[in-house]
Amino acid sequence: MVFGFRRRGGDTDVIEAAEPQASRVDSKGNEIEPDVTRATGSELEGVEQLKKFKKTHQWDYNLDYDQIETVNKVLETGDIEKTANLEQSLLEENSPYFEVRASVRNYDIDVPASTIRAWVIGMVATTIVSGVNLLFSLRNPSINIYVYVVQLLAYPIGVFCARVLPDRQFNTFGLRWNLNPGPFNIKEHAIIVMMSNVSIQGGVAYATDVLLAQEIFYKQKFGWGFQLLLVITTQCLGFGMAGIVRRFLIWPAAMIWPQTLANCTLMYTLHDHKPSDPSETNGWRIGRYRYFLYVMAGSFIWYWFPGWIAQGLSYFEWICWIAPQNLIVNQIFGNATGFGIIPITFDWTLMTAFIGSPLPYPFWAIVNTTIGVVVFFLIIGLGVKYTGTWYSDYLPISSTHSFDNTGQTYNVSRILTPDLKLDVAEYKKYSPLFLGTFFTLCYGVSFGSLSAIIVHTALFHGKEIVERARLARNQDADIHLKLMRKYTDTPDWWYYSLFIVLFALSLFTVLFYDTHLTWWAMLVAMALAIIFLVPIGMVQAASNTQLGLNVLTEFMIGYMLPGRPIAMMLFKTYGYITMAQALYFLSDMKLGHYLKVPPRVTFMCQVTACMWSCIVQVAVYNWAMGNIEGICTPDQKNGYTCPGASVFYTASVVWGVVGPARIFGAGAMYSKLQWYWLIGAACPVITYYLAKKWPRSPIRYLHWPVIFGGNGLIPPATVYIYLCWGVIGMFFNGFIRRRFRGWWGKYNYITSAGLDTGLYISTLVIFFALVLPQKVNPPQWFMNPPADGNTEVKNAFNNLDWWGSAIQSTVAPGQTFGPSTW
Repeated sequence: MVFGFRRRGGDTDVIEAAEPQASRVDSKGNEIEPDVTRATGSELEGVEQLKKFKKTHQWDYNLDYDQIETVNKVLETGDIEKTANLEQSLLEENSPYFEVRASVRNYDIDVPASTIRAWVIGMVATTIVSGVNLLFSLRNPSINIYVYVVQLLAYPIGVFCARVLPDRQFNTFGLRWNLNPGPFNIKEHAIIVMMSNVSIQGGVAYATDVLLAQEIFYKQKFGWGFQLLLVITTQCLGFGMAGIVRRFLIWPAAMIWPQTLANCTLMYTLHDHKPSDPSETNGWRIGRYRYFLYVMAGSFIWYWFPGWIAQGLSYFEWICWIAPQNLIVNQIFGNATGFGIIPITFDWTLMTAFIGSPLPYPFWAIVNTTIGVVVFFLIIGLGVKYTGTWYSDYLPISSTHSFDNTGQTYNVSRILTPDLKLDVAEYKKYSPLFLGTFFTLCYGVSFGSLSAIIVHTALFHGKEIVERARLARNQDADIHLKLMRKYTDTPDWWYYSLFIVLFALSLFTVLFYDTHLTWWAMLVAMALAIIFLVPIGMVQAASNTQLGLNVLTEFMIGYMLPGRPIAMMLFKTYGYITMAQALYFLSDMKLGHYLKVPPRVTFMCQVTACMWSCIVQVAVYNWAMGNIEGICTPDQKNGYTCPGASVFYTASVVWGVVGPARIFGAGAMYSKLQWYWLIGAACPVITYYLAKKWPRSPIRYLHWPVIFGGNGLIPPATVYIYLCWGVIGMFFNGFIRRRFRGWWGKYNYITSAGLDTGLYISTLVIFFALVLPQKVNPPQWFMNPPADGNTEVKNAFNNLDWWGSAIQSTVAPGQTFGPSTW
């Protein structure tokens, strides 16, 4: 008898037990009831594994509820054989998740991973990516080398090395090694990607913005020692944290890490050029490799249109072209600084530049994120804007700047004393600080997301976390964890030791140098990172959405150590970035887990690459500061204006000097946003009890941390960008996955990889060949801005929305708006 189920609506995802042996049927064809007393050891082990599965997957958003209900019913019957067979189908033979089964092989091949050529290629890639990304982060417009580019280029280089390097055995002090141990394989490729990803996923070291703000704006420079210590500790401290929590975020089958699945799919595609079986792909025969090349080539060619030939295709605001000077039209339909309620774009960059490709995101995560955007930024945003709340009539809808009571960008230098502290008298004489509509609301939803993640995790996953902590590697093991057990695991004390050493160096860094950050504040920063790592990591591993602690860290340090901008920057970096870095490391650990890279090899390549990338970035930073004339000045001739440092400096003044008490405290202008803390905590409680009462209802899939926090990039992202992202994501992961499941499983992730890779390569070519030399202008016609900046020429960019001028009210010279006292 086959025990299984079928999803509602005819969308089949059959989880079925293995066929019982023939001896379980009598001569008349009747099934013989199993004898529990004769259950084998393997059957009893299967029962225990299924019980663990039940404890840890009751609130699994990536499993259809029918699967969870099937497990519950089989365990309730007490049928040993059915229970063991279902466990075998769910965990032993493959992953219980369709997207994982479609992306990752359920077997391991013994091939060398830690080879000389893998390390050489990986270290060279790390060096280039670290240096280039740091250098161009100082420039506006900026450019980055992304993981798909490295992943793609590493393949032919590795294959070339396998063909030309000598196949000869060497013996060095008893250690045998070979320059060419065989064909270039997927595990070597994974090592290269994990090493270079240290400087890609986490981007340029966040601490370099601290160094720039110190040196350029605060005129402080502590030297190479401080720079190296700060960058290494902030970038690598998270690695020790990541290893400690891998039992919660790597080993469980439920932690699928959707973006990592896309990387795995590209890996297998590059190393396997076989055609597809049309019976499994809705009739498509083309192999993944050829399909990837076609999609990549198409993406590369197409981006020349929105990227150079017709830039108006990006923010496709055709209604604003018709009425460029109509205020309401530009506010409602404007895509750059307005509400952008018509989500049409022809530019893949628009989505990937901020949120990333929507294709790897689970459908439920896309829907929850879109709900949050519509409710908090579209509906409430329209209410705030057109009721004049918080003086929004005088302010732009979408802007990353803060403003004074004349509607101009807030001049922070006017409220600082010579020793960089708040001049209260000048502050009261000058102006309170005002925020645009989206910027104001983003703080509210950030507050709500933080309280929601704590309450949601406690209610929905509290028992699961306790169970996983108790079971460690003995938890409900899918096929991938079982295959990894043959490799010697990295001892926990390696990670604990690394964390302790780096934390000690962190304390030395902030206390030895005059940073104004106290030891107890440093402990609070670390506590924040550690406390939130597992809850936020569980959300990211399931939904592909990373929630940040940037607002919380700014909020707390502003109250704890008011008037200390340098301390504020360091507290934010150690509290927020160390956790974010830990999540990036965990993502790569999952890549190694899926591709069966030995854990100790993963440890060594990540630690080595992280340390080396920090040294490279500090060296490039100092070279740039000493050799680029006029660097970080607004009129630097080559565009090296340091935009990130400028934003960081403004934030340090707003939060470290003015402080949250004057902005969000009792009686302050934005004090009502504090209600979001309570709203964020209450929503998961309501959902939890409603979902328990109606487990089959859509209420089960309301995920408040994602609803509140999935839109955390607004601003600089806009409602328009999120709506475009949501429409594409729902089409692929809703409609296509349900109607053409075979095609989706074979080609969805590789479509995402192809679009991203072609886009990145095209962007690099356009930037280095046309933008950087500044010798060739885009074609001058309606769909491109005029090269001479003439605002009288009619074109797609000459409207109120694009110029940020869709503001209802302005003040006359010498006049102000807002409260009379503050």
